Amino acid sequence: MNTKKFIAAAALASMGWHAQASAGDLLVGAASSLTNALTEIATVFQQEHPDTKVLMSFASSDAVAAQVIQGAPMDVFASADQKAMDKAVEAGSIAAGTQRNFVRNEVVLIVPADSKLGIDSVDGLKAGGVKRIAFGNPATVPVGRYTKAALEHSGDWDAVRKHEVLGQNVRQVLDYVARGEVDAGFVFATDAAIMPGKVKVAAKLSTPVPVLYPIALVKRDGRNPQAQNFVDFISSAKGQAILTKYGFSQP
Repeated sequence: MNTKKFIAAAALASMGWHAQASAGDLLVGAASSLTNALTEIATVFQQEHPDTKVLMSFASSDAVAAQVIQGAPMDVFASADQKAMDKAVEAGSIAAGTQRNFVRNEVVLIVPADSKLGIDSVDGLKAGGVKRIAFGNPATVPVGRYTKAALEHSGDWDAVRKHEVLGQNVRQVLDYVARGEVDAGFVFATDAAIMPGKVKVAAKLSTPVPVLYPIALVKRDGRNPQAQNFVDFISSAKGQAILTKYGFSQP
């Protein structure tokens, strides 16, 4: 096996596809926050395209971008922010002219459902009883970048970061809060919505940059011919209805 093929095989295995992927499958790598919505979209797409099997892999957007750049045989990349997508674009791994924003989200401050700290705003995080605050690592996780930018803009970043507990993706932050391992956390609104009995939204953040999700086709030989149809389906009325069901809004 030559070096390029070895790297691609290793990237494929690291994304959990090695045991189930076969020739002809449509491989989609996406941000963790899209897990529920894109899983349902893939199911509906397969019902309409019975000859196509869609395999999904979810991680932080930067981690997925790294896999694309390393040569994982991915067909579609959906990111939670532009920075992660730009990394793949700059590496020459994205097919020119295929990138589009397909959905919008927002960042929220959440606390455990049974919290007794009375946190109902970002300012409430400055109370003496607050010891641990979780958010995505800004260096590698989109929700962390959005959170940092919003808190820097409001002047609250230094107060929050001294209590930081970094998550490697948004779902890890959600789990920290749901299990009561931290006093509060910053996640996407769509993630908070999947655990209404375990977390509650204390406040919404105003982000300097809109929380827009880009999607694009990966530039590679042998890309699945159904890749464009899948992207188009996501942007269709049916695909957008599913995204709305999970709390996303129009870009």
